[in-house]
Amino acid sequence: MEFQNDLKYAQQLDKEDTLREYRKQFFIPDYQGNSVSYFCGNSLGLQPKVVKFYIEQELLDWKNMGVEGHLEAKNPWFSYHHFFESAATLVGAQKEEVVMMNSLTMNLHLMLASFYKNRGKRRKIVMESSAFPSDFHAVQSFLQLNNLDPTDIILELTPRNGEHTLRTEDIIATIDENRLEIAMVLLGGVNYYTGQLFDIAAITKVAKKAGAVVGWDLAHTVGNVPLQLHDWGVDFAIWCTYKYLNSGPGGVGGLFVHEEHGNNLDLPRMGGWWGTEEATRFQMNKHFKPQTGAAGWQVSNAPVFAMAMHKASLDIFEEAGMVKLRNKSIKLTGYLEFLLKGNKDVAIITPKNPEERGCQLSLLTKKEGKALFNKLKENAIIADWREPNVIRVAPVPLYNTFTDVYRLAEVLNS
Repeated sequence: MEFQNDLKYAQQLDKEDTLREYRKQFFIPDYQGNSVSYFCGNSLGLQPKVVKFYIEQELLDWKNMGVEGHLEAKNPWFSYHHFFESAATLVGAQKEEVVMMNSLTMNLHLMLASFYKNRGKRRKIVMESSAFPSDFHAVQSFLQLNNLDPTDIILELTPRNGEHTLRTEDIIATIDENRLEIAMVLLGGVNYYTGQLFDIAAITKVAKKAGAVVGWDLAHTVGNVPLQLHDWGVDFAIWCTYKYLNSGPGGVGGLFVHEEHGNNLDLPRMGGWWGTEEATRFQMNKHFKPQTGAAGWQVSNAPVFAMAMHKASLDIFEEAGMVKLRNKSIKLTGYLEFLLKGNKDVAIITPKNPEERGCQLSLLTKKEGKALFNKLKENAIIADWREPNVIRVAPVPLYNTFTDVYRLAEVLNS
């Protein structure tokens, strides 16, 4: 579409936005008495106003029932993880394939324990060289605990010289060339630094054909772009909920395990009481017998208050619809890209193709980047600084406006 660099035009886009009312469902922070333009939902999403009421319900039941709340609360805590069918819908999964539990990195450790197998020559793990550090920490420590040398196991994908993002054809070529040595492909759905959205379906298909287990870190992907994890044949995925899913700092993690594996009760795992069959759990049997589905990887009972915050946000997503949110997201980033055209102080390193990015645009600063970042904050614009020279901005369709985007570009261009 033909955009215009004009405040009235941006305001008109906001008037035409069918999702504009959702902004009113979030608390917008202030900075020095001014309402901010918040572009940091890729790091910590804003608080939905209804969160308070979801938590108060659990506080009330705890106050009035004590331990009886496990079975008698309005939302019984014993079966609390069953209240997240919309989380499965959000990632394109069957309800038994998804469970909310732990944190992203803890869930990754659990998945490595179940799915990584050193089969002699087939032992490599494919990762992005610029993966979020926590993924490397988890993989490296897991390998060391198993007396394996990470430098011998991890096969890193790096962009071509002079490029910032990975080409899909290069990822596929690497998998094909090393297909007899790869045990696992573990990538981020959206790269945290560049904002690149990978072709999850195509990469998963090639990797599985090569005989590898395929796992995805979807921290920057869930609630950002539509997903079809079941149909794509992804083996497992993990994610956090405090970014695009607005579920509070340190919010509960998410786990997807394809039914092919969830129904395989012989698959090794690090077990815990809450992963056992619900019907026999209180028989206190020492023998671990997992329940089917992703819930069989639970190790502890539900962190109810964190999950209540997540439920509040999920209900908003279910009402708004991921397709509509994605359409607005593409329009928001497209408008920002248009407004920054000709800016000689920043270069967008996120792919230009909307199908290869989500909400985030990463701006490579050419000089005095930290000063430019500080200038944004001084103008009540909250973004994210990543060393050595990138400003990450994420126009989130649930609460960002086209006027927000116009203000951001106005400051960057001044």
